[in-house]
Amino acid sequence: MRDVSGDREAVVLGADRAAAWVGGPGDDEAIRPEIVIGFHGLCLVKPIDSDDWYMGGLNDDGTVDCWSAYDDFHEALRGL
Repeated sequence: MRDVSGDREAVVLGADRAAAWVGGPGDDEAIRPEIVIGFHGLCLVKPIDSDDWYMGGLNDDGTVDCWSAYDDFHEALRGL
């Protein structure tokens, strides 16, 4: 994971946080995280009910706003 992303300080974060897809105005949709990985302010979130991975930003309150979606983990890491 660290080799592909280029981030040697990537960490697994607790999945007990709110996450949302914020694709556009009025399009907010809750995501139930199974896995959350932090990369210096960016996060990758894998929902419980999907094989997709979402990229987003970690907010000061610990929530995650996601704006990009990827079909697989490797593709998501490369997107960082």
